[in-house]
This record gives sequence, structure tokens and C-alpha cells, in this order.
Amino acid sequence: MTNPNAPTPTTPAVKTPAPTGALVSGQGNTRIAEAVVAKIAGLATREVHGVYDLGGGAARAFGALRERIPGASTNVAQGVSVEVGEKQAAVDINLVVEYGVAIADLAKAVRRNVISALERMTGLEVVEVNISVDDVHLPSDDTDDEPVRREPSGRVA
Repeated sequence: MTNPNAPTPTTPAVKTPAPTGALVSGQGNTRIAEAVVAKIAGLATREVHGVYDLGGGAARAFGALRERIPGASTNVAQGVSVEVGEKQAAVDINLVVEYGVAIADLAKAVRRNVISALERMTGLEVVEVNISVDDVHLPSDDTDDEPVRREPSGRVA
């Protein structure tokens, strides 16, 4: 005896396509430049409380020189390197933390903020965010010779 609710051999199987994301569609592909992904990741990193600056010593020194040039803009992607594929991205971030901040908690917050911003804005799947803490900023490090620190919006902090 056959089950009356079982599908009959003439019933076509409905196959749903695997999700491909917003970057690849039947109407074309969208490619997002690595510089765009790096800028978004840099801005998202700077939004996290406890991040003092991005980049290693040489990158920060070069950035300080650039900020002294009238009309020059801050490089928001400083200290960020990315690899971007068709659907995925990997991010490496070098940063300087404020003294007293729990580094493990800061790293989690940076990861969460970067992944959220990138996935929301680009549609890319972020497979990893590697964080390297290169230095700790001490309050005694502040001097009049130090460059003016700017918020991601470009305003003086």
C-alpha cells in the first residue's frame, strides 16, 4: 500500500539556489576595491573606545608628517591591510591601544565592529580579522609636538 501524501514521481523537485550574496547575481557582478574595504575597516576600528591610533611606528610617523601638510587628509586606512575575493574578505589591523584598556576585550570589540560594518556596507563575508597590538599609548606620551588627533569624521579630537 502506498502513502497518499507521498510525492508522486511526476511531481518536480523544487531546488532552491544556494545564496550567493548581493555581489554576484544573474544581472552582473559587483567588485569592491581593497582600498574601500580598508577604509571601512579603519573607520570602524577607530570608532572603538580604547583604540588610540592605527599602524606601526613607521606608518604613524609618516602619517604625522602628512597631517602637517596644509590641506592634507588623514589616511583612514593606515594600519589596515585587506585581502578581498569575490564574496569574502580578510582584514589585518595594526593598532595602538590606550593604557589601561583590557586588550582582549578591545580586540573583541574591534572585530565585532569591523565585521558588522563590512558585512553591512559591502555584503562581503568577513572570514577573519587579525589584530596586532603594536604599542600602548601612555598619558605621559602626550606633548605639544605630537600631531593633532582627529576623529574618523576629520574633526579634531
